[in-house]
Amino acid sequence: MSSKSLKSRIQLKVRFNECDPLQIVWHGNYLKYFEDGREDFCIQHGISYLDMKEYDLATPIIKSNCEHKLPLQYGDTFEVETSFHPVDAAKLVFTYKIFKDDKLVCIGETTQVFLNESQELVLIAPPFFLDWKKKMDLI
Repeated sequence: MSSKSLKSRIQLKVRFNECDPLQIVWHGNYLKYFEDGREDFCIQHGISYLDMKEYDLATPIIKSNCEHKLPLQYGDTFEVETSFHPVDAAKLVFTYKIFKDDKLVCIGETTQVFLNESQELVLIAPPFFLDWKKKMDLI
C-alpha cells in the first residue's frame, strides 16, 4: 500500500454552546471538530458521504480516540488538519491534528467501515472506493 497520505485543513471558531461553564471546550466537542474536518476532507477530495449513499453504503465509525494537549476556549479560532491513511482493508482511517496559533491542541484518529443496505459489514473494498484510491494515487 502507498505511504502517501492526503490532507485537508479547515479553520473553525469555538462557539459559546461548545463550552462548559468555565468557557473551555467540552471534551466531546473535539469529535465534532474531527467530523467537520473529515467532511471537509471528503468534499475536497471527491469522496463525500453523498457518494457513499449513492452506492447504498454507510460508513459508521467503529473506533475513535482523542488526546488533548491544550484547551480551546470560547472565541478561539483554530484549524483542523485531517489526513487520510490508506490501508489494505475495506475501511477508512483518518488522523486529526487541531492547532491554535500553530500550537498543537489535540490529536486523534477515527476508523470507519463500510456497511451495505442490509447493515452488513462489507469485507472487500467497494469498487468505487478502489477507483478513488487509484485516482488519488494511493494504490
